[in-house]
Amino acid sequence: MVDDSRATEVGLDFAREWVEFVDPADSEHVVRADLTWLNSSWTCIYGRGCHGILRERPNDGCCSHGAFFTDGDDVKRVKQFVKQLTPKHWQYYLKGQQGWTERDTVGDDENRLRTRTVDGACIFHNRPGFPGGQGCALHALALQTGKHPLETKPDVCWQLPIRREQEWVDRPDDTRVLVSTITEFDRRGWGDGGHDLQWWCTSSTDAHVGRVPLYEGYGPELTALIGEAAYAELIRLASARLAAGMIAPHPATPNPR
Repeated sequence: MVDDSRATEVGLDFAREWVEFVDPADSEHVVRADLTWLNSSWTCIYGRGCHGILRERPNDGCCSHGAFFTDGDDVKRVKQFVKQLTPKHWQYYLKGQQGWTERDTVGDDENRLRTRTVDGACIFHNRPGFPGGQGCALHALALQTGKHPLETKPDVCWQLPIRREQEWVDRPDDTRVLVSTITEFDRRGWGDGGHDLQWWCTSSTDAHVGRVPLYEGYGPELTALIGEAAYAELIRLASARLAAGMIAPHPATPNPR
């Protein structure tokens, strides 16, 4: 049987609607937001039709390669929650006691720390049939303890599939601002290897089935990425533009609002 999951994906190049605004809480912070992506109906469908990024491992979702840590603070934060995991909720608990990180290379960045991979996927990924439940053990820990998964998981895990890029920009009048660009983490976000993925959700109509716009459903994540005041302003601008019909729709969203 031929796997045609990739046939549900749209192309990577299409018109996008952007908005740029100053963070109400910080005049030196400018947010540049991709409203086409943030107003899309994308939602995570892990366990509900996700095809996985590797053809031979459809149950892994995007956890096949482990997660690269952002920095030392990211590692330190995750470490405190790893200590709370038990064999009942973490399939690879025993192997984790021998080490749950390893060094690897991503792009031109050598010797980066990431979560260790075991039996073909991230060490925190509980496989189908595990009594404690399938999926990320750190994600499950958050739900079991009343936390949001962004508190317990590596940065890249809770940020996906939102891509934040930041750079300091020197303006012609010698002022300087930090520009945070918020957009879609599409296949290109993975680098050259992104085009080799079996399937990627952000471009697929299969995953554009959310009941609310992405900017609303991913409120906690966006707040963590740009700040509370900036997120409130994003909501105001996005909802107003959406109501006025001024958004270039994402082609993977079947019925644009």
